[in-house]
Amino acid sequence: MNFVIPSFAPAIPEMVLLALISFILIADTFWAKRFKFATYYATQISLVFVGFLIITSFATTQVITFNGSFVRDGFADVLKLFALAVSFGVFFFSREYLVQHKFFSGEFFILGLFGVLGMFVMISAHNMITMYLGLEIMSLAIYAMVAMRKDSAQGLEAALKYFVLGALATGMLLYGLSMIYGATGSITFPEIAEIIASGNVNSMVLSFGVVFVVIGLAFKLGAVPFHMWVPDVYQGAPTAATLFLATAPKIAAFAMLYRLLAEAMPGLLEDWQSLIIMLSVLSLIVGAVVAIVQNNLKRMLAYSGIGHMGFLLLGVIAATPDGYASSMFYVVVYAITGVAGFGIIAALSRTGKEFDLIADFKGLNARNPWLAFMMLMIMFSMAGVPPFIGFWAKILVIEEVLQAGFLWLAVLAVIAAVISAFYYLKVIKAMYFDKPEDTSRLEPLNGRLTIGVSSIAILLLVLGLLPSAMIDIFFNSLNVV
Repeated sequence: MNFVIPSFAPAIPEMVLLALISFILIADTFWAKRFKFATYYATQISLVFVGFLIITSFATTQVITFNGSFVRDGFADVLKLFALAVSFGVFFFSREYLVQHKFFSGEFFILGLFGVLGMFVMISAHNMITMYLGLEIMSLAIYAMVAMRKDSAQGLEAALKYFVLGALATGMLLYGLSMIYGATGSITFPEIAEIIASGNVNSMVLSFGVVFVVIGLAFKLGAVPFHMWVPDVYQGAPTAATLFLATAPKIAAFAMLYRLLAEAMPGLLEDWQSLIIMLSVLSLIVGAVVAIVQNNLKRMLAYSGIGHMGFLLLGVIAATPDGYASSMFYVVVYAITGVAGFGIIAALSRTGKEFDLIADFKGLNARNPWLAFMMLMIMFSMAGVPPFIGFWAKILVIEEVLQAGFLWLAVLAVIAAVISAFYYLKVIKAMYFDKPEDTSRLEPLNGRLTIGVSSIAILLLVLGLLPSAMIDIFFNSLNVV
């Protein structure tokens, strides 16, 4: 029997990350009492180091290893780099929040690193088993992060809802994948695509498999009608956990969507495209309308995120390399903006006060004009107001779905964007036109948090003024010229 030794080089970032996690996990038991923030600093250094490894060995061609189960390409490396950058921002804002709310522990950051590892595996998955393993590594870590605050009944309820519904969605996804395996006899994405293209498959079984796969993907993205967990979990979870849950995992979820639909099942376009259209339409409508009546900012941003997933799916509906690249660009812009939005909530939180109601932002301009201006920039970017980068993200996906011949869908997206601007303006109105109940100056308890929020908000403007370089990164990663 001949044994083929797999090439480990493409997976070095994942292997190094796992080694660093293992080291930090053990070391945390020794240094946690002496050096409170040692695990935090080790986590951030690990993210930077793994990012450096990816940049120095950036993939210019597609490399497949581990018997076809793992792929390293430009698409994967770009998404991994942004997942690292977003996670770095999440941990940066989480540190002070955890200290203020008296449940700071190294476990939060270690679980976050496991979540990042799961994202990496999902992004580079080249068969169904690897995809599922990555999904479970990420999901189990996030379940624990949501439930970390043991003295919060609301947080434990959110964790239980997320766990039960997440298990249900994973079961649906697995059932769909098993049907696809049963129909094609393969678990590797290119082989599945070839077998489907040949036509020698049971189309009925495949169609049912696609339905269950799309249901599982819709849950992970938080698309309607599988969104029921999103507002409750975002509101109930500690802001630090919400900050992580609402940002970086969306990048991995998009990668899973792309690998399964665009790479494994392009021959079933007619089956899954109609399902994605329904998800997009419902998400755009619910995200635009229901968020208007929300008074809790985290809950409002949850429904806003549902609407953003509707926009993200527009590029997938186009089903072209340009369309996928526009969706890829959209999910990264959303994740970066989400770090800023939830980050400012975490930055302003105090002991015993979450600072997550829209009413909490009343008169913020009078209490801290600079912070109010930064929040205004973040809200404008989320709303897609030019010249912020959020505007270009919306323009790209709408342009792609328009070129694909879905004029009515592009019109609906524009209407949804106009309606959704109303609830972003609610926050701005509270900051600039409502009188504050407390007139004392409001500052984040740590000056670094002000710098962090300001840096991301200004970045949203700078990228919006000079968007071409960032857009080219995503289009080139999918070999789009």
